[in-house]
Amino acid sequence: MNLEKARWIYRFENFRRAYFLLRESIEKKQEEGLNQLEKEGVIQRFEYSLELAWKVMKDFLEEEKVLLINISPKVVIKEAFATKLIANGEIWMEAYDARNKMSHTYDFQKFELVIEDIENKYLEIFGDLYETLASRL
Repeated sequence: MNLEKARWIYRFENFRRAYFLLRESIEKKQEEGLNQLEKEGVIQRFEYSLELAWKVMKDFLEEEKVLLINISPKVVIKEAFATKLIANGEIWMEAYDARNKMSHTYDFQKFELVIEDIENKYLEIFGDLYETLASRL
């Protein structure tokens, strides 16, 4: 019997922590509002949550013997959608595009829009991924 943890499980533990920190940020926003520094923190938490999300999907798909060619976030998201690991590939792609835009801009109006999308769309898809993978442990 192999007692080693699968790589995706280690990555999932990191994703879980990142997801809960992001969720905590959004809950604080809803309860008290956020100052500019806290908003920047939400964007940072979103960026690393998304990074861990696509990487845990990749590791999980590889564990499931799904052949991934030319590994990139978009390829992994498409394959995760095709294999029904995730339900809404379009919103995942939108989240990935938002992450890329945030990495290259410091436009506070764009921050505000992305934070609204995190609250209204992206947090939900992260939660769905969390639930799906937690059920596979």
